[in-house]
Amino acid sequence: MTLGWLSRLTATERKTFFAAFGGLALDSMDTTIYALVTPALIATLGLSRPDAGILASSSLIGTAIGGWIAGIAADRFGRVRVLQFTILLVALSTFAAAFANGFWYMLVARAIQGMGYGGEAAVGAVLVAEVVTSGMRGRVAAAIQSGYAVGNALSVALFPVIFGFLPQDMAWRVFFAIGVLPALLVFFVRRFVPESAIFAEQAGTRNATSDGSAFWTIFTGEHLFKTLVATFFTTGTLGAAYVMITWLPTYLQTGLHLPVAHAAGYLGVNIFGSFVGPIAFGLLADRLGRRKSFMLFLVCQALNVAAYTQLPIGQNITIVLGFFLGALQAGLASGLMPTFAELFPTSIRANGAGFGLSAGRGLGSIVPATVGILSTRMHLGDAMALCAICGYAAAFCAAFMLPEQQGIDLRTMATEPSASESERPSHDNGAGRVEIIRMEKAKP
Repeated sequence: MTLGWLSRLTATERKTFFAAFGGLALDSMDTTIYALVTPALIATLGLSRPDAGILASSSLIGTAIGGWIAGIAADRFGRVRVLQFTILLVALSTFAAAFANGFWYMLVARAIQGMGYGGEAAVGAVLVAEVVTSGMRGRVAAAIQSGYAVGNALSVALFPVIFGFLPQDMAWRVFFAIGVLPALLVFFVRRFVPESAIFAEQAGTRNATSDGSAFWTIFTGEHLFKTLVATFFTTGTLGAAYVMITWLPTYLQTGLHLPVAHAAGYLGVNIFGSFVGPIAFGLLADRLGRRKSFMLFLVCQALNVAAYTQLPIGQNITIVLGFFLGALQAGLASGLMPTFAELFPTSIRANGAGFGLSAGRGLGSIVPATVGILSTRMHLGDAMALCAICGYAAAFCAAFMLPEQQGIDLRTMATEPSASESERPSHDNGAGRVEIIRMEKAKP
């Protein structure tokens, strides 16, 4: 069965997975509330459309910053402790947004919420990557991303209920107030989820030797190349994804003239695809490897985008393709943090993986704006296709340079390589490098 691996997890692995999955699901519920209530905010708080756009961007910027800061903190204070803090940060900032009285208040709340969400996503993925055995790491860590679809579905399901029984000026405040629910998950994490044994072992060694890695270590030596590749890969992947997330609703309405009923159907199948995609990618990544799986998904998504924007497809086909758009998009996103976590030693793992994701997310956020500029000179669909396909092509090139670390034992990467290890040539991106480290550790 597709989810048969759940029964093969140990009790600790299962609790850790559900903590990270639940955290992302509830936090994504909070972050997707804003898009649903934007018309109500414009009507009741007197916001302009540019104001609403800035508020959306503030969350993305906060997510980028939060992912790296939380990664640095997790390498210092522990994965579980920082995970609890980020979940709480999202819950409290969403609750605080219920009392907003204007643009600046909401701007601060959205930025803080974004920082918490970015941090939770980054740290949760690293924690799972360290806890789960190497043979199942890809599918388990990638499946966390399916939590985003669950959270999105929750917010979409709650929206008509809340706005159906309450007046608009009160409904959006109640909706944000419900966003405090993720705080309850912190009690579960504190009670049932232990710290990563790999991190605890490394932290004990670091305390004994008083040797900690500075946050800029990811920009030095052999780590610099991995950091740059991860950032470049994320920029292309998420930059292209942001094009579709930002502009597809507009294109469906103005370009394909999709009726409201069809738009609702599209949203439903797209969310379902976002749930299935990470599970499929994880299974594939554990079989084919990270690099080949990324390449396959990138090619399929580029073809999907081309079909959406360049072919004369009907409304029903558009909805069907929406499933694959959500599945491929979520699948690609789900593999980022687990793959990056395998590139860095424990002392800088959350830092390096968090930066690769966060910097790429920040740079990728520029791409949708480029579509807006180009659409003044060409058809919107052509501008979307040009920017998205270029993004996927850039990510495909970066995938060639991405070290393949499938099946690596993260315990062998608990510390940074010694001088004798780093001087040894390595012509293998994955298993060969692991064997070199094991041979060094085996020496008396």
